[in-house]
Amino acid sequence: MSRKIAIFDTTLRDGEQSPGASMNTEEKLIVARQLIRLGVDVIEAGFPISSPGDFRSVQEVGQLAGDSCVVAAFCRARTEDIDRAAEALITAKRPRIVTGLGVSAIHLNDKLHMTEDECVACATEAVKHARSLVDDVEFFAEDAGRADVDFLVRVVQAAVDAGATVINLADTTGYCMVDEWGKKVKAVATQVKGIENVTLSVHTHNDLGLATALALEGVRNGATQVECTINGLGERAGNSALEEVVMAIKMHGDALDAHTDIKTTEIMRTSRLVSRVTGMTVQANKSIVGANAFAHSSGIHQDGVLKARATYEIMDPASVGAVGSEIILSARSGRAALRHRLDDLGYSFADDEFEAIYDLFIEMADQKKEVYDEDLESIIQERQRDVAAVYTLNALQIQCGDPLVPTAVATITDEVGVKHVVSATGTGPVDAAYKAIDRVVAVHGDLAEFAVKAITRGIDAIGEVTVRVTADDGMIYTGRGADNDIIVSSAKAYVNAINRMIQTSRSRDGR
Repeated sequence: MSRKIAIFDTTLRDGEQSPGASMNTEEKLIVARQLIRLGVDVIEAGFPISSPGDFRSVQEVGQLAGDSCVVAAFCRARTEDIDRAAEALITAKRPRIVTGLGVSAIHLNDKLHMTEDECVACATEAVKHARSLVDDVEFFAEDAGRADVDFLVRVVQAAVDAGATVINLADTTGYCMVDEWGKKVKAVATQVKGIENVTLSVHTHNDLGLATALALEGVRNGATQVECTINGLGERAGNSALEEVVMAIKMHGDALDAHTDIKTTEIMRTSRLVSRVTGMTVQANKSIVGANAFAHSSGIHQDGVLKARATYEIMDPASVGAVGSEIILSARSGRAALRHRLDDLGYSFADDEFEAIYDLFIEMADQKKEVYDEDLESIIQERQRDVAAVYTLNALQIQCGDPLVPTAVATITDEVGVKHVVSATGTGPVDAAYKAIDRVVAVHGDLAEFAVKAITRGIDAIGEVTVRVTADDGMIYTGRGADNDIIVSSAKAYVNAINRMIQTSRSRDGR
């Protein structure tokens, strides 16, 4: 039997650090449910001391996960960080504290202002304190990619001696060449006494486009855990992408003497969900999960694939969940058919919530000949956005055209249930709608980005608008809205971004 490689998913922590990709607690729980369904071994749920919102997210994910996977909380090598992480993990049945510090010369000298001896002492103290609170402690060696090998072995040895159950080597800046990284991982795997009794993990970044290659090289040289994110989200150019690492291990399991327990048929659904929740679009030519990953436009390729799929496809699209359902939903479909399809998609709702979704489904089905899986996901996302909304867009009327002045009349309900009917004019219908909304909402931001795409198929497709709004403090908030009418989608997206801005502000204040 080959070696089991644990998949440590940090989408909710490191992935969320992508500018504009922040998630509130409810959205993190949506993603966490799918990660559990995907079969990840560890979910890093947040950085508890960083904000009340992150603290709550770790608590909620810990309660949700049960025995299905380890729930990890990130912290610096500081007593107060570690204590806060342990407090947040009190709900988790399988808690893990992840603590550590930089180990490269540039981190020690320029950021931490400590000597190598002080670094070793700090690592030892942090691991010992964390082990006094939980049984599972991961020590991360930040910027191990640029660290001196001898010192890296020394600090890892100290962490193992202090009781670390997992050692994580992080190429935090994605700096290493592949062979250089492999040598560092192998040095730790062969020179640290007792390393055979702990999990050796790698965490790689994509600054040079090598994250997946570095992760696999880590596995080849002794790592038994890989830290990654859905769609490769993360700081700067991102982390190693879970879907790439998992499928590469699946395709080359014999050469790597490795396998994972990931349910690969859930990969595509997970990718789309994370993209929808974060507003981070997956590029069309992205490996495994991109829209063109299994598309063939060249006549030569088409001919080859039609004769034998393996001529130009190294994996079956179905193996990553890229094949759609044959169940056709329309206005003639009843409640039983809809509930069955939702169950197939992994959603379960109480009767009252299901009725609300059914009403939205019927409304959409009256406008479309066929309702696809993407339509259902859109309905569910819209419903979940509305539940936690501070402001809700109830109605929007637009008057525009040449030579008319674009005018918008919006009906908006605030969180205490008061309805506001406002109107405004603008340079275009979207501008008029946004100005009308601004007359009601309590906070405002500058529109930094506006993107439109069809998220379903057909001429009557649902259009989704993604906006990025910059607040006064410089933070970027992503909003999304979906509707058959693209102007309504635009207004929903803007209200969604405003709601996120307010919710983030309240989370910082502990409300």
